[in-house]
Amino acid sequence: MRLQTMALLACVVLATTAVPAASSAVTLTKTCLTGTDPSVAVDAAQITAVRGLVELGCPCSAFDGTVGKTHRNYTMCAGSIIAAQAPANLRPQCVRTVKSFYARSICGVNPALHVQPCIRKSVKTGAVTCGIRPTTKADGITPNDHFVSTTKATFAGCPTYTHCIDAGDTDGNLRIAAPGDNGSCTPPPAPTVFVVVMENRNWSAIHGSTSAPYLNGVLLAAGAHAEQYFNPPALHPSEPNYLWLEAGTNFGVLNDGLPATNSQGTTAHLVTLLNTAGKGWKSYQEDIGGTNCPLTNVGLYAPKHNPMVFFQDVTGNNNLSDPYCIAHVRPYTELATDLAAGTVAPYNFITPNLCDDGHDTCGPVNDAILQTDNWLSTEIPRIVQSNAYQHGGVLIITWDEGLFSDGPIGLIVLSRHAKAGYSNSIHYTHSSTLRSLQDILGVSPYLGDAVNATDLSDLFLTYP
Repeated sequence: MRLQTMALLACVVLATTAVPAASSAVTLTKTCLTGTDPSVAVDAAQITAVRGLVELGCPCSAFDGTVGKTHRNYTMCAGSIIAAQAPANLRPQCVRTVKSFYARSICGVNPALHVQPCIRKSVKTGAVTCGIRPTTKADGITPNDHFVSTTKATFAGCPTYTHCIDAGDTDGNLRIAAPGDNGSCTPPPAPTVFVVVMENRNWSAIHGSTSAPYLNGVLLAAGAHAEQYFNPPALHPSEPNYLWLEAGTNFGVLNDGLPATNSQGTTAHLVTLLNTAGKGWKSYQEDIGGTNCPLTNVGLYAPKHNPMVFFQDVTGNNNLSDPYCIAHVRPYTELATDLAAGTVAPYNFITPNLCDDGHDTCGPVNDAILQTDNWLSTEIPRIVQSNAYQHGGVLIITWDEGLFSDGPIGLIVLSRHAKAGYSNSIHYTHSSTLRSLQDILGVSPYLGDAVNATDLSDLFLTYP
């Protein structure tokens, strides 16, 4: 399965990773360019893209230090994905740079050998370096299996990191490789949450389906998933379920009416809790123009799949020109720009259009499940390769409702803190997702039925 996953990932990156053409200045250099100069943008984009692929193909949570899951196995897994990249995806000069990230990790290190944080400061010189080093026979444990060395060092007073390079660059300079880095040792950014909602499928139709090779071959190996996740009892059609994900109730709505007829005056819903707490949010929707508050159908966009526009405090009481709504409900194409610029919000709700989410069967594919799988294989790597995801991000992929039933429907969690390749049979509903979103984002009180729900903590190594 591991080899199959890597092979599939190699295909995915060649098909989906868009890297700008190298400039002449970059092409001529014989070294991998890292830093902040604009001329290094090509190398930086390539390194980030490949790191995103390794995050999916070799999730740290799958390497616990046991036989076959050691640090050496982890670096070999990462190395195989790196080696599969064509020069157009990763210049040869940058191979060593990107490999150093995985060499400087505690993924696969025996937990008994962990000493956190993984960066260290020399007692004599004060120099800060990565504390990971290969073991030798003299250490009395398996050679080259790596552990955190404390020899002649005191640990710097910085937060804990899974990867040393998150706190120290390849020259040992203390820093955080994240947007807004000021060169100092600062706490990691708050978690960034992405929620992607697909349409109208039972899990039994997707799990193991030949129409979903990316989901079954990559996402399930990289993340944790639920086998018994349901929409709330007898709650249909789509719109009530989207409202439930936002507020823990459907407010009595049992149809797919437009906001003009189904809007709610309450402020007791997730994005208003976030706004009140000073935490940003955005709803990214495929096919909207971004020039008005999208309260009606346009192209393959449907408001029934965009719960935020059913709340009057978001839309200015159904005002097409409401500036708050326009600022927060944006075209999906802007997500890539926000990820690259490091301006993505703490909470991001993502709805593909009616073809990409599998609601409709569309040409030329004419296979609703394959349509969603194609979209996921293109778009999920873009999120996973971002700094926002790599520094504490959580990505949840779910479906709105069962087809002719309440489910089970799919729910997949991707995160460095998720249990890779894990599944459970705990009974969950959309209330469970809402409760966990509130836990991870740190807002209260629990909304609607979320107060009664079982959270998603069993799918995580560390929660929230």
